Amino acid sequence: MIFYFSGTGNSAWVARQLAEGQNEELLSIAVEIDKNKEYKLREGEKVGFVFPVYAWGPPEIVLRFIRRLKMTKPEYLFFVCTCGDDTGRTAQLFSSVVARKGWRCAAGYSVTMPNTYVSLPGFDVDDEDVETQKVHNAVARVRFINEEIASRVQTKHYNCHEGALPFTKSFFLRPFFNTFLMSPKPFHATEACIACKKCEKACPVNNIKVTDRPVWGDNCTQCLACYHICPVHAVEYGKVTAKKGQYKGRLLKDL
Repeated sequence: MIFYFSGTGNSAWVARQLAEGQNEELLSIAVEIDKNKEYKLREGEKVGFVFPVYAWGPPEIVLRFIRRLKMTKPEYLFFVCTCGDDTGRTAQLFSSVVARKGWRCAAGYSVTMPNTYVSLPGFDVDDEDVETQKVHNAVARVRFINEEIASRVQTKHYNCHEGALPFTKSFFLRPFFNTFLMSPKPFHATEACIACKKCEKACPVNNIKVTDRPVWGDNCTQCLACYHICPVHAVEYGKVTAKKGQYKGRLLKDL
């Protein structure tokens, strides 16, 4: 059983590769989180979590789902996180939440994927050549991870690219991000909006309603699916994104 959360599609793609490789059921955290159900595991069934790295940690929706999760103790539990650059101490944050349930995370991995975060100055999508190389490397990386998980590898150290100053990023910068930079209020649609409702349909937490133009509620994960999926680049985040690119996952569609 593999639970996943994805905004722009990178983690969804990884999750599909893993579900196929492990012959496991694939479940969306955004769909499952409010069901209040108990999940029955088959004997020996693996349990995996796939999610993007947001501000050097797991998205809050993923952590909240795990805290609520009703399940017998998994025999083998793993995670795979996707990131544009580095993960910080994402593995530590994830495994700590799992440990509080009395479970053990046997293995963890990161997969570097094309950048999607554009909500601050200095952050933008990758150039096409960088995006192409990242996707090429990701294919091989996911193949390796599938082989490891199939063998039920137990790792002493999680296989994640933490980058420089991981503790500072995850335990000092991350709380700042989550407190001050998660607001959906700067989101707006320009006059270019055609009311196609693609942003509404793409939002994994149903936080957008479109009448003449989209309106954002307060339940935002900052996944930026709405921004990237807009066919006319009408969705903006304040003034920061006006001249930035969009990520369409074009290469993943051919895999």
